[in-house]
Amino acid sequence: MNSPANIVLIIGGGIAAYRALELIRLLVKQGHAVHPVLTRGAREFITPLSAAALAGRKAHDDLFSLTDEVEMGHIRLAREADMVVVAPATANLMARAAHGLADDLATAVLLATDAPVLFAPAMNPHMWAHAATCANVELLRRRGAHFIGPEQGEVACGEHGEGRMAEPQDIATRVQEMLAMGHVAGADGPLAGQRVLITAGPTHEPIDPVRVLANRSSGRMGYALAQAARKMGAEVVLVSGPVALAAPEGVSLVRVETAQEMLQAVMQALPVDMAVFTAAVADWRVRFPAAQKLKKGAEGPPVLELEENPDILATVAALPGEQRPRLVVGFAAETQAVEEHARAKLARKGADVMVANDVSPRTGILGGTETELLILAADGQAQRLERASKEVNARRLMQHLAAMLAERGGEGSAGHEHASDG
Repeated sequence: MNSPANIVLIIGGGIAAYRALELIRLLVKQGHAVHPVLTRGAREFITPLSAAALAGRKAHDDLFSLTDEVEMGHIRLAREADMVVVAPATANLMARAAHGLADDLATAVLLATDAPVLFAPAMNPHMWAHAATCANVELLRRRGAHFIGPEQGEVACGEHGEGRMAEPQDIATRVQEMLAMGHVAGADGPLAGQRVLITAGPTHEPIDPVRVLANRSSGRMGYALAQAARKMGAEVVLVSGPVALAAPEGVSLVRVETAQEMLQAVMQALPVDMAVFTAAVADWRVRFPAAQKLKKGAEGPPVLELEENPDILATVAALPGEQRPRLVVGFAAETQAVEEHARAKLARKGADVMVANDVSPRTGILGGTETELLILAADGQAQRLERASKEVNARRLMQHLAAMLAERGGEGSAGHEHASDG
């Protein structure tokens, strides 16, 4: 039995909505906290009161409820979910989710959550087979959504074909399977008792008091990895350069500006079991930053003398004995010969794993919302993660790294004395 999870159950508008009540009962019986969200269409078939009675907690149905927004809020509802289940998932609801609409509570939750999402479609067989629905389902799958059903059988309109919502018991079983596979995890997750260090974002190297050397890194991947590690039970320290992102819940966030500050924060966070270096650290800094703002002049632009920044990944990978994390992971952002350059970097830095991604302008990955990754291990193994949102691939990558850490054995360092503990 998995630990109890917070499950948001979005109930779409269709005759199958009444079967969602049985799904609530089954999920509650499994020990989970179920938060029902009813669409306007769902309220034509079942009432919020019936869903709330079975869930043992309030059913939500209004995006603009003043009470809900004060007490819970759609963002908190989305962020605190360990899993989102959409049953029944109508063609309309999936289309709106695929295209990023947020015009009611259900779609706002789907847009705001970074938890795994399981769709249980239910509709007329011709609607399910339509090219538009197929395209929307494919788009949702590519972004990491999971599906169960639909099944063959007679649907409400009397037609027969593929369109019946999966049985509630089968959906509840799939939820348990996803929990067991590590899609959702808590205090007993695969990283429970482990201490994980993650760096994220760019560094800003000052030229003068108002100008910096920087890059286009958004920090999204590092923040998503931190959230994924936390949900898998790890104690997480996130060392972040300047980004416009909120700290993931339950993560210890250390904000820095420069590469030298990032190295200092990293060393203070040790020891850790796993260190993942996603930050796009500036290779160089200005040797002598100007004390005052540089002005335009007849002599032309200033000449900037640069010097190398510390190599944070190589420094940590070279630490002796127990000072070195059991798993050291680097990121290689390349614009050409991606695998070749990443393998060379893996050997040069002394890391255990190098995660490569193509950040050439045509991909839109650097600073964007999606990524595709190539995981290269020092023993020669390789695994590719197809293009998906950074949140989805962060979960996939962290599951992979957690399995590698488990293979290396050893006790977690969560109980050890940290260098930063006074």
